[in-house]
Amino acid sequence: MTTVLASPKAPSRFQNFWTSRPVAKLRRNKLAVAGLLITLLFILTAVFAPLLARPAGNCLRDLNMVSASQVYNPLGAPFWKAIFVPPASCYQTQRDSFSPIPVPPSPNALFGTSNGYDIFYGLVWGTRTMLKLGLLIVGLNLVVGILIGAVSGYYGGWLDNLIQRFIDIIFSFPGLILSVVLITILGRSIGTIVLAFAITGWASYARLIRGEVLRTRKLEYVDGARSLGANDWRMITKHVIPNSITPLLTTSILDLGTIPLSIAALSFIGIGLPDGYTDWGQIMNYARSWLDGPYWYVTVFPAAFIILFSLGWNLFGDAVRDAFDPRTR
Repeated sequence: MTTVLASPKAPSRFQNFWTSRPVAKLRRNKLAVAGLLITLLFILTAVFAPLLARPAGNCLRDLNMVSASQVYNPLGAPFWKAIFVPPASCYQTQRDSFSPIPVPPSPNALFGTSNGYDIFYGLVWGTRTMLKLGLLIVGLNLVVGILIGAVSGYYGGWLDNLIQRFIDIIFSFPGLILSVVLITILGRSIGTIVLAFAITGWASYARLIRGEVLRTRKLEYVDGARSLGANDWRMITKHVIPNSITPLLTTSILDLGTIPLSIAALSFIGIGLPDGYTDWGQIMNYARSWLDGPYWYVTVFPAAFIILFSLGWNLFGDAVRDAFDPRTR
C-alpha cells in the first residue's frame, strides 16, 4: 500500500511577517517591548476613557444616561456611544468648583483638582484627545506627503524642482510661529490646531519619500512593469510607493509621540485648545501657580502622563527604526 504524503502547507503572509528578520529583531529588543506595552496602555486608556472616568454633567445628559453606572452596561446604547462617538461635552473637563485653590486627592477626585477641574478626568480623556489629534494629523501628513513626494521623485525634472523649492519655502517658516499666527487669526479650536500642524508637517514626509522613490524607480522590476505597459499611476501606486514607504514608518511612529506633546505645549502657554478642554497642557498650565507647597499632585500626575507617553512612543519608534533600517543590520 502506497502512502501519500501531504505536501507541507505554505506559511501565511502573517507567519512570514512575524518570523521575518526585522520583526524577530524587534521582539528581542526589551526596550521595544517596554515601549510597546506603554503605548498599548495609553491606547487602552483612550479607548476605555468613559469606563475609567465616568461621564457626568452635560456629558451624562448628552449620552441619554440617567446614572453614570449605565456606561458599564455593554448591552445598552450609551455604552457604545460613549466608547465610539462620545459627544463634545464629554471632552470638557469636569469642574467640581470655581476655586483656584487645589483640592487633594479623594474618592470623588482620584488625582485631586486644579483650578476646580478634576485632574483624573482631564488626564484620562486628555489621553483620548492627544491620540485622536495625533492620528488625525499624522494621517493627513502621510497621505499628502506620500502623494506629493512620490510624484516629485517619479517624474523628476522641472516638476520635481518646483515641488522641492515649495517645500524649502515651507521649511523656512517656524512651525510654532505659524501655529501662533493661525490660532490668532482663526481662533482656538481643534480644526485650527490640525490645520497648523498639517500645513508644515507633510513637507518632511514628502522629502523623505522622494529620496526613496528616486532609488526605487531605477530598479529592474520597475523597468519590467513599464515594459509590460503599466501606466504611470499604476507604477506609482502599485510598485513605487509600496517599496519606498518603509522609512516613513519610523517617522510616523515618532510623530505620534511628539505631535501631541507639541499640542500640549501650545495649551501650556495659553494658545492651544479652548479653555476647559481635556488637554494635558491646560492641566499643567493650571498648576503653574502651585509649584510650591503641599500641592504636589497638580504637577506630578500630569507630568507622569506626559513623560510616560513620550517615553513609550520614542522607545518603540527607535526600535522600529533599528529593526527595519537596512543600514543598522
